[in-house]
Amino acid sequence: MAQVQVEALNRPEGSRVSYSSQEDQQFIDYAIELSRRSLAKGGTPFGAIIVVNGIVVGEGQSRVVELRDPTAHAEVMALRDAGVRLERHLIEDGVMYASSEPCPLCLSACYWARIPRLVFGATTRDVAESGFEDLQFYRQLAVPAERRSMVEDRSDEATRLRSLDVLRSWVDALPEPVVPKL
Repeated sequence: MAQVQVEALNRPEGSRVSYSSQEDQQFIDYAIELSRRSLAKGGTPFGAIIVVNGIVVGEGQSRVVELRDPTAHAEVMALRDAGVRLERHLIEDGVMYASSEPCPLCLSACYWARIPRLVFGATTRDVAESGFEDLQFYRQLAVPAERRSMVEDRSDEATRLRSLDVLRSWVDALPEPVVPKL
Protein backbone atom coordinates (compact mmCIF):
# COMPACT_ATOMS: atom_id res chain seq x y z
CA MET A 1 0.00 0.00 0.00
CA ALA A 2 1.36 3.38 -0.95
CA GLN A 3 2.04 5.83 1.82
CA VAL A 4 -0.06 8.54 0.20
CA GLN A 5 -1.46 10.83 2.88
CA VAL A 6 -2.85 14.32 2.52
CA GLU A 7 -4.23 16.54 5.23
CA ALA A 8 -8.02 16.32 4.97
CA LEU A 9 -9.53 19.58 3.82
CA ASN A 10 -12.20 21.18 5.97
CA ARG A 11 -15.18 21.43 3.65
CA PRO A 12 -18.79 22.33 4.37
CA GLU A 13 -21.11 19.31 4.39
CA GLY A 14 -22.15 18.37 0.86
CA SER A 15 -19.79 20.77 -0.90
CA ARG A 16 -17.99 19.68 -4.08
CA VAL A 17 -14.33 20.02 -4.83
CA SER A 18 -13.32 20.49 -8.42
CA TYR A 19 -11.29 17.76 -10.04
CA SER A 20 -8.39 20.18 -10.26
CA SER A 21 -7.79 20.30 -6.51
CA GLN A 22 -4.28 19.32 -5.49
CA GLU A 23 -5.61 16.48 -3.34
CA ASP A 24 -7.68 15.04 -6.18
CA GLN A 25 -4.79 15.34 -8.63
CA GLN A 26 -2.45 13.44 -6.33
CA PHE A 27 -4.91 10.60 -5.87
CA ILE A 28 -6.04 10.31 -9.51
CA ASP A 29 -2.37 10.26 -10.53
CA TYR A 30 -1.83 7.31 -8.18
CA ALA A 31 -4.84 5.46 -9.67
CA ILE A 32 -3.40 6.04 -13.14
CA GLU A 33 -0.01 4.74 -11.95
CA LEU A 34 -1.75 1.56 -10.75
CA SER A 35 -3.28 1.20 -14.22
CA ARG A 36 0.22 1.44 -15.73
CA ARG A 37 1.46 -1.24 -13.33
CA SER A 38 -1.44 -3.51 -14.30
CA LEU A 39 -0.60 -3.08 -17.98
CA ALA A 40 3.11 -3.74 -17.31
CA LYS A 41 2.18 -7.05 -15.63
CA GLY A 42 0.14 -8.15 -18.65
CA GLY A 43 -3.22 -7.06 -17.28
CA THR A 44 -5.68 -4.53 -18.59
CA PRO A 45 -4.97 -0.81 -18.01
CA PHE A 46 -7.17 -0.02 -15.03
CA GLY A 47 -6.34 1.12 -11.49
CA ALA A 48 -8.39 2.47 -8.59
CA ILE A 49 -8.03 3.57 -4.99
CA ILE A 50 -10.34 4.37 -2.10
CA VAL A 51 -9.42 7.34 0.08
CA VAL A 52 -10.85 8.11 3.52
CA ASN A 53 -9.84 11.31 5.30
CA GLY A 54 -6.90 11.83 2.97
CA ILE A 55 -5.49 8.31 3.41
CA VAL A 56 -5.48 5.52 0.82
CA VAL A 57 -7.38 2.65 2.48
CA GLY A 58 -7.86 0.44 -0.57
CA GLU A 59 -6.24 -0.04 -3.93
CA GLY A 60 -6.83 -2.27 -6.89
CA GLN A 61 -5.61 -3.12 -10.33
CA SER A 62 -7.54 -5.00 -12.96
CA ARG A 63 -6.97 -8.72 -12.34
CA VAL A 64 -9.69 -10.06 -14.63
CA VAL A 65 -7.34 -11.97 -16.94
CA GLU A 66 -4.96 -13.11 -14.19
CA LEU A 67 -7.71 -14.46 -11.92
CA ARG A 68 -10.05 -15.47 -14.77
CA ASP A 69 -12.69 -13.53 -12.87
CA PRO A 70 -14.93 -11.15 -14.84
CA THR A 71 -15.63 -9.19 -11.64
CA ALA A 72 -11.98 -8.57 -10.70
CA HIS A 73 -12.05 -5.00 -12.04
CA ALA A 74 -9.76 -2.42 -10.44
CA GLU A 75 -12.61 -0.63 -8.68
CA VAL A 76 -14.02 -3.87 -7.24
CA MET A 77 -10.55 -4.92 -6.09
CA ALA A 78 -10.08 -1.52 -4.42
CA LEU A 79 -13.44 -1.87 -2.66
CA ARG A 80 -12.55 -5.39 -1.50
CA ASP A 81 -9.18 -4.17 -0.19
CA ALA A 82 -10.77 -1.22 1.61
CA GLY A 83 -13.45 -3.45 3.12
CA VAL A 84 -10.84 -5.79 4.58
CA ARG A 85 -8.66 -2.97 5.87
CA LEU A 86 -11.56 -0.98 7.34
CA GLU A 87 -13.39 -4.12 8.52
CA ARG A 88 -16.67 -2.93 7.02
CA HIS A 89 -18.54 -3.12 3.74
CA LEU A 90 -20.04 0.37 3.68
CA ILE A 91 -17.58 3.14 2.88
CA GLU A 92 -19.79 6.20 3.28
CA ASP A 93 -16.78 8.38 4.09
CA GLY A 94 -14.66 7.37 1.11
CA VAL A 95 -13.79 8.71 -2.32
CA MET A 96 -13.15 6.38 -5.24
CA TYR A 97 -10.41 7.46 -7.65
CA ALA A 98 -10.34 5.41 -10.85
CA SER A 99 -8.09 5.64 -13.87
CA SER A 100 -11.21 5.58 -16.04
CA GLU A 101 -14.94 6.03 -15.68
CA PRO A 102 -16.33 2.89 -14.04
CA CYS A 103 -18.27 0.32 -16.04
CA PRO A 104 -21.83 -0.51 -14.90
CA LEU A 105 -20.55 -3.31 -12.63
CA CYS A 106 -18.09 -1.03 -10.85
CA LEU A 107 -20.43 1.92 -10.64
CA SER A 108 -23.04 -0.34 -9.05
CA ALA A 109 -20.45 -1.65 -6.60
CA CYS A 110 -19.69 1.96 -5.61
CA TYR A 111 -23.38 2.53 -4.95
CA TRP A 112 -23.60 -0.71 -2.93
CA ALA A 113 -20.63 0.45 -0.83
CA ARG A 114 -22.27 3.88 -0.43
CA ILE A 115 -19.25 5.68 -1.88
CA PRO A 116 -20.39 9.34 -1.91
CA ARG A 117 -17.92 10.63 -4.50
CA LEU A 118 -16.11 9.29 -7.55
CA VAL A 119 -13.24 10.91 -9.48
CA PHE A 120 -12.08 9.36 -12.75
CA GLY A 121 -9.62 9.96 -15.59
CA ALA A 122 -10.54 8.52 -18.99
CA THR A 123 -14.23 8.57 -19.98
CA THR A 124 -16.46 5.65 -20.95
CA ARG A 125 -16.15 6.82 -24.54
CA ASP A 126 -12.34 6.74 -24.29
CA VAL A 127 -12.57 3.21 -22.94
CA ALA A 128 -14.95 2.18 -25.76
CA GLU A 129 -12.58 3.63 -28.35
CA SER A 130 -9.87 1.44 -26.79
CA GLY A 131 -11.96 -1.69 -27.45
CA PHE A 132 -13.72 -2.20 -24.11
CA GLU A 133 -17.47 -2.83 -23.98
CA ASP A 134 -18.49 -0.55 -21.10
CA LEU A 135 -20.53 1.81 -23.29
CA GLN A 136 -22.36 -1.10 -24.90
CA PHE A 137 -23.25 -2.46 -21.45
CA TYR A 138 -24.58 0.94 -20.34
CA ARG A 139 -26.75 0.96 -23.48
CA GLN A 140 -28.00 -2.58 -22.78
CA LEU A 141 -29.06 -1.61 -19.25
CA ALA A 142 -30.98 1.37 -20.59
CA VAL A 143 -33.38 -0.77 -22.65
CA PRO A 144 -36.22 -2.91 -21.28
CA ALA A 145 -35.13 -6.41 -20.22
CA GLU A 146 -37.09 -8.09 -23.01
CA ARG A 147 -35.05 -6.20 -25.62
CA ARG A 148 -31.58 -6.89 -24.20
CA SER A 149 -29.10 -9.20 -25.89
CA MET A 150 -28.95 -11.51 -22.85
CA VAL A 151 -32.08 -13.56 -22.22
CA GLU A 152 -33.41 -13.02 -18.69
CA ASP A 153 -35.92 -15.71 -17.70
CA ARG A 154 -37.96 -15.38 -14.54
CA SER A 155 -38.78 -18.59 -12.72
CA ASP A 156 -42.30 -19.89 -12.15
CA GLU A 157 -44.38 -18.62 -9.21
CA ALA A 158 -43.69 -21.61 -6.96
CA THR A 159 -39.93 -21.08 -7.32
CA ARG A 160 -40.32 -17.34 -6.70
CA LEU A 161 -42.21 -18.08 -3.48
CA ARG A 162 -39.51 -20.49 -2.24
CA SER A 163 -36.89 -17.84 -2.88
CA LEU A 164 -39.06 -15.19 -1.25
CA ASP A 165 -39.36 -17.42 1.83
CA VAL A 166 -35.57 -17.23 2.29
CA LEU A 167 -35.66 -13.44 1.90
CA ARG A 168 -38.44 -13.16 4.48
CA SER A 169 -36.47 -15.34 6.92
CA TRP A 170 -33.60 -12.90 6.62
CA VAL A 171 -35.92 -9.90 7.15
CA ASP A 172 -37.54 -11.54 10.18
CA ALA A 173 -34.14 -12.05 11.80
CA LEU A 174 -33.09 -8.41 11.49
CA PRO A 175 -33.04 -6.30 14.66
CA GLU A 176 -34.77 -3.35 12.96
CA PRO A 177 -37.74 -3.24 10.59
CA VAL A 178 -36.87 -3.16 6.92
CA VAL A 179 -37.62 -0.01 4.97
CA PRO A 180 -38.69 -1.01 1.44
CA LYS A 181 -36.64 0.67 -1.26
CA LEU A 182 -39.12 0.72 -4.10
